[in-house]
Amino acid sequence: MKNWQNKILFVKLLGLLVLLGINPNTTFAQSSDYPNRAIKIIVPIAPGGGTDIIGRKVAQKLGEILHQSAFVENKAGAGSLIGTDFVAKATPDGYTLLVGGLFNMVMNKALMKNLSYDPAKDFIPVGYVSSYPFVFTVRPDLPVKDFPDFVRYAKERPGQLSYGSAGIGTLQHVWAHVLTSNLGLDLVHVPFKGAPPAYQEMMAGRLDVIFDNISAVKAYVQSGKLKGIATSGESRSVFLPEIPTINESNLTKFSGESWFGIFAPAGTPPAVISKLREAMVQINKDPEFILQVEKDGGRVLNVAQNEQDKFLISQINLWVPSVNKSKLKLD
Repeated sequence: MKNWQNKILFVKLLGLLVLLGINPNTTFAQSSDYPNRAIKIIVPIAPGGGTDIIGRKVAQKLGEILHQSAFVENKAGAGSLIGTDFVAKATPDGYTLLVGGLFNMVMNKALMKNLSYDPAKDFIPVGYVSSYPFVFTVRPDLPVKDFPDFVRYAKERPGQLSYGSAGIGTLQHVWAHVLTSNLGLDLVHVPFKGAPPAYQEMMAGRLDVIFDNISAVKAYVQSGKLKGIATSGESRSVFLPEIPTINESNLTKFSGESWFGIFAPAGTPPAVISKLREAMVQINKDPEFILQVEKDGGRVLNVAQNEQDKFLISQINLWVPSVNKSKLKLD
């Protein structure tokens, strides 16, 4: 009698799992032998930029740690929307991950009314990896000696100075708009297809400003090809220690770093998330990985596993009101 009761209970349990849309065999397999095939990391930006570089570094280390192939697939388009939305709707099994950052997990929410994904609900952070300050950079022949001098110069020439970006809605665009709006400046935005053309225009004297990641701009500044006059970090960068922070100017409060992390679709089994998080902890302790991040002008971003969701929410709560205040919208 007892055996029959157990069988009936087992059948009912299977029925409940099916009703909830859960395949018990798949879930068990994911939890017990993950990963048993290649892991795909989606980079929602074109190849060659900082986001792509970070994705490839993580893929290499993740493959080594989990003893399974991990590779990057670039899904660019509509800014970062296509690739990010693709992962949000992917099967939540741990085999499709996303390189997320301030740009697609926070700024898109601030800029777009009808965003096709919810960063806080549709993703689970499995590990944050790196963070970089921005450098406010001007063309070398612009007659300003520091950031307060630039603000004075720009106020005297409303609508006459220009700032470049890698495209509409990119962090270069959004942060430059927020910062200059806070200062009451009127600059013209010139979007390019990527940052390199903007640097060429600056060195040719046809573009005045770019506010960009230190990993992209530090070589130009260190060589004297461009002039860095302020950084966005809470403290000065060890790579450009002579450049004051924006806050040191006492003209406005602006402090932030561009960060990157790895995200899985919501619904990914807890056991899989746990394996991924443990692997990400190892990556952030890897001396070679740390050295590469620091060489690019950044720092490894260590966020405790039980704080990872809170970190994302805190960044959304910090930057969405800031962008809204600047009245910048893309739709």
